[in-house]
Amino acid sequence: MSLLDLFLTAVALSMDAFAVAMCKGLSVGRPNIKHNIITGAYFGFFQGFMPLMGYLLGRNFQGVVESIDHWIAFLLLSFIGANMIKEALGHDDEDMDASFAPSAMIPLAIATSIDALAMGVSFSFFPDFDIIPAIIFIGATTFIFSGFGVYLGCHFGTKYKAKSEFAGGIILILMGIKILLEHLGLLILPF
Repeated sequence: MSLLDLFLTAVALSMDAFAVAMCKGLSVGRPNIKHNIITGAYFGFFQGFMPLMGYLLGRNFQGVVESIDHWIAFLLLSFIGANMIKEALGHDDEDMDASFAPSAMIPLAIATSIDALAMGVSFSFFPDFDIIPAIIFIGATTFIFSGFGVYLGCHFGTKYKAKSEFAGGIILILMGIKILLEHLGLLILPF
């Protein structure tokens, strides 16, 4: 996986957290820097932690699925991406609590990082993949996007929520297609 692939993956995975962070910003009205940091820390931590858990899980079963790993990665990424697109097009208005307490933030952080768990399983199928830089990169990207999402939510409401989820879904589906085509020898890219 190239640095560009990792960057696109990190951005795509952070879109759910970004969208929820925008709702948190909208619910709190006038957030301060503390709200941005708290939101970024919760979402960034779980977005980094979940791929590690998925990676470790996938490594334990790698021998069993090695011959079909590219299909699994393709299906997982396509499923996650399609779910994000479905949520973006669903137009369901989320009623967001203005609390930044752990009891409010932890469930949100876990819910927005389930796709990162599945991505971690996909990472385990890449030969010689170094998970530590990947989880740091994903966590840091999500921290930045989530903190910024609180600010945007306060100023722009949910105007960009659906667009960010839709874009994230498209990126993940394209990544899955790229992995499949490369493994089948139908696509050779220099990055």
